[in-house]
Amino acid sequence: MELTAGQVAVVTGAASGIGLAMARRFAAEGLRVVLADVEAEPLRAAADELTADGARVLARTVDVGVREEVAALADAAYDTFGAVHLLCNNAGVGSGAEGRMWEHEPNDWAWAFAVNVWGVFHGIQCFVPRMLAGGGPGHVVNTSSTDGGVAPLPTASVYAVTKAAVVTMTESLYAHLKAEGAPIGASVLFPGPHMLRTGLWESHRNRPARYAKSRPRRTPYRSLVQWEAAMKEAGQEVAFTPVEDVAAQVVDGVRADRFWILPPAAHTDAQIRARTASMLGRTAPDYLEHFILDPDD
Repeated sequence: MELTAGQVAVVTGAASGIGLAMARRFAAEGLRVVLADVEAEPLRAAADELTADGARVLARTVDVGVREEVAALADAAYDTFGAVHLLCNNAGVGSGAEGRMWEHEPNDWAWAFAVNVWGVFHGIQCFVPRMLAGGGPGHVVNTSSTDGGVAPLPTASVYAVTKAAVVTMTESLYAHLKAEGAPIGASVLFPGPHMLRTGLWESHRNRPARYAKSRPRRTPYRSLVQWEAAMKEAGQEVAFTPVEDVAAQVVDGVRADRFWILPPAAHTDAQIRARTASMLGRTAPDYLEHFILDPDD
């Protein structure tokens, strides 16, 4: 799909991090941008910034886990701009789960699935039929993660399970679009190849009351700054990928009709090979052993 001035891009989780970086890049390409996020004030600031830079912007506060809110977003996008060409289902949260899987609170799973899985599904169902009816070229980008999308990090197992689901959902979407002969492509995004400075670490700030924890955490939530400091103290320097690089990967991937927007990295490629070898050899997933201790989601 060619990205050209005047097309319309919808981005969820657009008020910060990867979503904001994508919105900025799309605006710089001349696209009109629909911003959706659950946080009203950061969303307003993002919209004001892009508008001041000359972009045509529509901003809506949306909880992607609520189907009616995503449907209202689609209505607003089509009422305002008349079309959608690029849909980026990017909103995501960490679950806040602690301990082993059998110790997790069900609400940790319910919340993570509502946003990370149902949010993507709601985006597909509320936008893709209208994109198909428009008859023109389009593209859907669903944000996954190497954690779960490639191989799970058991210390973040809830998140990993949701991101594995996003990969399978996007594969299925791709097959369904091809079966229809639709001029709409699909991609699954694995942001990276290194760590990212995003608000995912503080997801708990937006946790709805309906998914509240039933008991206090045993340990306080750790911010990215605290985690990075702990890693440095342990003698491990952490590499970070600028979110602007991820946005550039998305633009390049859409233009090339690339399904796997997966930047090359030795560690990721080794995980893929190890998991594939385990499956083909019908052997235990021993490549996970160094992640077994000290679980926290």
